[in-house]
Amino acid sequence: MSFSLLLLIVLCWLLIIYHHVIYPLILKKIQKRNAHTPVSNLEADIDFKSITILVPAYNEADVIADKVRNVAALDYPADLVKLIIACDGCQDDTADIARQVAQEPENSWLNIEILDLDKNQGKVAILNQVIEQLDTDIVALSDASALISIDGLKIANQHFSNSDVAVVAATYRLLNPGSAGENKYWKYQIEVKQGEAAIGSPIGVHGALYFFSRPLFKALEPDTINDDFILPMQMVAAGYAAVYDCSIIALELEQADLEMDQRRRIRIAAGNMQQLLRLPALLSPRQGGTAFAFLSGKALRTLMPFIILLQLFLCAMLANGSSLFLFLLLAEVSGITLARLSLFLPEKLLSKSKFTRPLNLIFYLVNGYFSSLIGITRYLLGLERGCWKPVSSKEVSS
Repeated sequence: MSFSLLLLIVLCWLLIIYHHVIYPLILKKIQKRNAHTPVSNLEADIDFKSITILVPAYNEADVIADKVRNVAALDYPADLVKLIIACDGCQDDTADIARQVAQEPENSWLNIEILDLDKNQGKVAILNQVIEQLDTDIVALSDASALISIDGLKIANQHFSNSDVAVVAATYRLLNPGSAGENKYWKYQIEVKQGEAAIGSPIGVHGALYFFSRPLFKALEPDTINDDFILPMQMVAAGYAAVYDCSIIALELEQADLEMDQRRRIRIAAGNMQQLLRLPALLSPRQGGTAFAFLSGKALRTLMPFIILLQLFLCAMLANGSSLFLFLLLAEVSGITLARLSLFLPEKLLSKSKFTRPLNLIFYLVNGYFSSLIGITRYLLGLERGCWKPVSSKEVSS
């Protein structure tokens, strides 16, 4: 048995264990020690800043009415809030429905602008065009399918009273998770972001809702894939702070089916590789805890499909002379096969007993890395472009 091969496979296993077990435990311990103190005494904060809520929309007829009513009900000075719905070449009645709902008596106070664009340009193009023309202090980017908690704007405004804060991220909640594995995964992601925020800044935000300082916005590259990472993290790389606040909620109304979830994760993975290549400044020691979180979290997550493939290859090479490695190889291949087969099984069957429920998260992670491998490969081959048409109305960074 080659010592160098054995050393390499042990290194792969250590990286896998570190990323999935040790790193989350470190974050959890730090997060408990630096427990988040909710913003209090909101009514005493009379320095309200102007906010534009920008909703890029593509075929959102099913949810746009709820979005308009939600914004109209938010607790914030009416004269300081503007809602812009940018209909990016919609082929349905999104714009018409938004106009009709805006005329309802309970929504009549709302300062709303509906941009009904003839041609689909892509989300990044819309952001660059619209944000550059805004004159408000804060911009809130939000998905059409995500409802904002009633006091979310007030809480975000309180954070921006600190001039060092450039970004405030909301917490993402699923109204109807597509699967038990998806639900557990997002709970895990929330815990990770809480830990990241405790040691520096959250590494990326949930695209369903986040706030940023309008004067600090810089136009995104046209081929940007995950704007909800690049946009806020450029500000963090420039020396500003990002805040993750669990009391600001973005409630996702839509339920992603299996195909939507897999396609979304392919795109997110492509974006993760792009981020790793375009924002190496986040790995600078000057970033402190943020650099540690970026390396341990985002960077390792991006490389994890290749680490898993490498250790599988090494197991195969070592299996010829070792029954242990043969057993490990067969066990891993069987596990991956079961994870792929689980995609074709009814969700009720997978969550039926206490023995199958723990497998949901493992299967979700394995299938996620399979999608990540496809997405990263597509990006490296130049097949993943910045201009997008969403697989559903939600684009969520993980």
